[in-house]
Amino acid sequence: MVKRKTKFVCQHCGYETAKWMGKCPGCHSWNAMVEETEIVKPHTRALFVHTEGGTTKPVSITTVETTQEPRIDTKFTEFNRVLGGGIVRGSLVLIGGDPGIGKSTLLLQICAQLASDDYSVLYISGEESVKQTKLRAERLHVTAKHLYVLSETNLEHIIQTVDEMKPAFVVIDSIQTIYRSEITSAPGSVSQVRECTAELMRLAKTKGIAIFIVGHVTKEGALAGPRILEHMVDTVLYFEGERHHTYRILRAVKNRFGSTNEIGIFEMKEMGLTEVKNPSEIFLEERSKGAAGSTVVASMEGTRPVLVEIQALVSPTSFGTPRRMATGIDHNRVSLLMAVLEKRVGLLLQNQDAYLKVAGGIKLDEPAIDLAIAVSIASSFRDQPTNHTDVVIGEVGLTGEVRRVSRIEQRVQEAAKLGFQRIIIPKSNIGGWNIPKGVEIIGIANVEEALYYALGEGKNGPIF
Repeated sequence: MVKRKTKFVCQHCGYETAKWMGKCPGCHSWNAMVEETEIVKPHTRALFVHTEGGTTKPVSITTVETTQEPRIDTKFTEFNRVLGGGIVRGSLVLIGGDPGIGKSTLLLQICAQLASDDYSVLYISGEESVKQTKLRAERLHVTAKHLYVLSETNLEHIIQTVDEMKPAFVVIDSIQTIYRSEITSAPGSVSQVRECTAELMRLAKTKGIAIFIVGHVTKEGALAGPRILEHMVDTVLYFEGERHHTYRILRAVKNRFGSTNEIGIFEMKEMGLTEVKNPSEIFLEERSKGAAGSTVVASMEGTRPVLVEIQALVSPTSFGTPRRMATGIDHNRVSLLMAVLEKRVGLLLQNQDAYLKVAGGIKLDEPAIDLAIAVSIASSFRDQPTNHTDVVIGEVGLTGEVRRVSRIEQRVQEAAKLGFQRIIIPKSNIGGWNIPKGVEIIGIANVEEALYYALGEGKNGPIF
């Protein structure tokens, strides 16, 4: 017999309890416990179904035969890069991002490209009607006849349509609007999102259909719904970018078929999203020459080197405690590097406000940007501009030493390609690779040496 069980589920982390609580014991969120009714069946369907009809006995891994499954090219180089080379059949991909960032636009353009290559594509929208989807398609000039659209939120009807149509690709926009009629909770709740994603995973694996699902994000920037949602899918992509900037970054944070932390860069235009082939040139095109506090660093995003500008503004504080603000980098790292500059170099920064920004809206979190941050702060403090043809790379330790970084050859080659003539790198990174022609490499051991070569003698006197 079917039994009904009442429970309270946290809408942030999925913690379950038999009684209501004001504060969730799992994530410590207040007023996040919502009552839900769970239907307990004596027999539940397995998530994965053995399609070959054989036994599920364990076998030796050496006897398992594998075939190299070709990836499907989407004709979007940036999207292929993030996925690891293309779409894998039978994969479940989750794409998250802020409202209005361009998730639906990107997926509709990719669906149109796949449909133009004679693949059958089913685009299911739970937020828009078929006519609204058609209006957006007309704006993007999407006219592929193999692209089918459906406005549906009932999961049972969606599965029935997929069984009848047998498409090669399916897009669910969005998972928070899909519901199963067997579950009494509202669409978007923890139970609905978890069960619908599990059913879509079974559908993708058993029928070999690549399914893309769109997920909303919370105010903190994390994907809405239970944390298990990210564990269930094969790939998790975040679509990032400032609403007032035209550039968008597609970042992979989980990928079972490729590298993580890979990024693809797009530009939002009136006709939709277009790929940015050379992001370094885009991020540096508006850089001011001769401005104090500006430094260029070569940062690695996955396997791609990207040159970005770090800007710093240091000014005397009018408060008892100086302010430390940063956009695109961790403000705690800024405070740490300012302490190193004050203790190891002798710059009096304890009564100075510091504001730092990564130009272009990109976020950097690797240690190789430490030295560029330190040079930017010192340049703004001394009001002495850096050379506009210099690139600074290196990790800074608490004792003031500059430590080696990874993939130095790719970083230097990217800087040389854009015309930079002098690159300041850690001394331990010199040797074992080819230096491009026309580029001067300077190896330094500590922050003092880096500031000497980057700033030298300023109009306010020596740096040290």
